[in-house]
Amino acid sequence: MSYDYEEYERACEKIREDNEGYLALFEKDLIASGLSKKTIGRHVSNASFYINDFLLYDDANPMREGTRCVHSFLGDFFIRKCMWSTPATIRSTAASLKKFYKCMLEHGYVDKESYDFLCFDIKENMEEWQEECAIFNDPDEPNPFFFF
Repeated sequence: MSYDYEEYERACEKIREDNEGYLALFEKDLIASGLSKKTIGRHVSNASFYINDFLLYDDANPMREGTRCVHSFLGDFFIRKCMWSTPATIRSTAASLKKFYKCMLEHGYVDKESYDFLCFDIKENMEEWQEECAIFNDPDEPNPFFFF
C-alpha cells in the first residue's frame, strides 16, 4: 500500500475544520455551565490538543475515534512528548477530555457506549498513568521509556 502524504494532509485539514465546530460547541456549553474563563480556556485547550494534535499525529483520526485512544495518549504520548506532563496535568487533561466527550455525547456526535468506554479507561488507568509520569519526570529513577 502506498502512503500519500498529500491525501493525509487533505484529510487532516477536513478533520481540523470539523474540530473547530466541535470545540466551539464545547466552549459554548462550558460558558453556559458558569465556569470561569480560565477554566474554560484550559478545558478547550486540552481538548483541542487531543483532537487536533494527538489524533492527527500518526493518521487522520476523526474526533469520534478519540474515545478509544485515550490510553495511548495519557499513558504514553502525553508523558513522553509533553514537557508539561505531571501527575496533576494527566488528571486535569483527563477531566477535560471527559467533559469534551460528554458534550459530544449530549449533542449526538459520539454514542453512549463510546463515551462510557472513555470514562472506564480513564477510571481504570489513572493511577498507573500518574505513577508512570512521576517515574518519567524523576531524574533519580531509571526511565522505562528510554531504550538503549
